[in-house]
Amino acid sequence: MKKLYLSTNVKNNYKIVYAGFDLKLFKALKPPLMDLEVTRFDGCHKGDEVHLKVGLLGLGQDWISHITSHHEDEHECFFIDEGFKIPFPLKSWQHRHIVQKISAHETKIIDDISYSCFGGKVIELLMYPALLAQFLVRAPVYRRFFDSEK
Repeated sequence: MKKLYLSTNVKNNYKIVYAGFDLKLFKALKPPLMDLEVTRFDGCHKGDEVHLKVGLLGLGQDWISHITSHHEDEHECFFIDEGFKIPFPLKSWQHRHIVQKISAHETKIIDDISYSCFGGKVIELLMYPALLAQFLVRAPVYRRFFDSEK
């Protein structure tokens, strides 16, 4: 199992940020050079599902994630999506989307990802740079969507 952990600070209230995790944001987070078609987006609560066609150069694969957990309190909000049907070579996928209160007007968004691949650690290590690149591009999108001081 390999881990990927990235965080981005934004200037807005954590409840407002968490409420902004919707289809519009999801589409804006699409990595460059990747084809992405959203065929179902229920939301970010336990029991919801997200169905995608993802790929490169027109070669699409299905990706279905189930939202398996969702929590909100006075310090943070999060939801967890777990891969139910995921593209090869991925074997398992869990993505914790965490929105933490730093102050009344500042929030930390965390992408905490665990994944494994068919082929074991070698394939997981080879996948890491591609996944890292795809998630690094999220920071400016998060800031564009959520920074209240522009």
